[in-house]
Amino acid sequence: MKGIAGKTGITIGLDVSDRFTEAYAIDANGEFVASWRIPTKAAAFREQLSRYPGARVVLEVGCHSPWISRQLRGDGFEVVVANPRRVRLIAESDSKCDRLDAEHLARLGRIDPGLLAPIVHRSEQAQRDRMLLLAREGLVRSRTVLINQARGFAKSLGTRLPSSSSEAFAKRVRDGVGENLFPGLAAILRTVEQLTREIHSIDRQIERLCEDRYPMTEQLRQPSGVGALTALAYVLTLEDPHRFAKSRDVGAFLGLRPRQRDSGDRHPQLRITKAGDQLMRRLLVGAAHYILGPFGPDTDLRRFGLRLAERGGKAAKKRASVAVARKLAVLLHRLWVTGEMYQAIGYGFTEGEQAA
Repeated sequence: MKGIAGKTGITIGLDVSDRFTEAYAIDANGEFVASWRIPTKAAAFREQLSRYPGARVVLEVGCHSPWISRQLRGDGFEVVVANPRRVRLIAESDSKCDRLDAEHLARLGRIDPGLLAPIVHRSEQAQRDRMLLLAREGLVRSRTVLINQARGFAKSLGTRLPSSSSEAFAKRVRDGVGENLFPGLAAILRTVEQLTREIHSIDRQIERLCEDRYPMTEQLRQPSGVGALTALAYVLTLEDPHRFAKSRDVGAFLGLRPRQRDSGDRHPQLRITKAGDQLMRRLLVGAAHYILGPFGPDTDLRRFGLRLAERGGKAAKKRASVAVARKLAVLLHRLWVTGEMYQAIGYGFTEGEQAA
């Protein structure tokens, strides 16, 4: 990325909303050039920004930023997609409006884009494929809401619905208490069954997608607890594994690194940053729960997590799950980059390191 003001000397800040986008342009010295409003449409962006070819354009990550950034880069602009966590000057301003937000983005982007921790958006194909995972996530959440609602209604009537997996919930309820426990239960059970069928259908689509378009996912499915869903989500989240200099950088990228607020001799233990992709982080933690659970096979990851969990308390178990998820994220990156065969015991460790 170029230095101050980029290669043309013009920096444009964009405050994007659903219907309109506020634009604010400054020159290499930070002097005002122009300010105007653009309809948030592809043709309008191309027409309105064409007067500043090659300019640096700064916008915050958001719903529209993927397609806007792809289009502007294709049109020859230098694009900076700012991480919203780094733009507190805008969020905490006591004089906030679209025009001022665009100006702040332009001025921050003119000085040093690195201060904005720029986001790299996925390709359009990866974005589309990931929507399948998000659709599945929505169906799973909807099913969980209905199951919890049914259980809550039953409790209010003094009855407990039988425990079961989500897939078997409707059958277990029909066999245990019937459909007439309260009005609407039959409709809930039918909807839960329909959602389960749709989830299974998407799971089959995910398997086909892994085989046809993302064969590298097979390499990532070697560790226990990592199935097609987690492997595909990992590939679509990172997309290019070579943009990470070290495998362990992936843990921080996915928000699994503890926050750091060291000061002098004080080194407090803080929660993880939770930056990055929420779905990917949740899938990795889910895989970690399986690894540490009763059905998880004996592996280095399991041994590592159990040692942490033995330190006592519910908090220790949570920290162990997160730590295993972080190590798993690093392991998957290494498997992807090197193409190595995974060994459950002793993978990537010397004898001395294993003993430690």
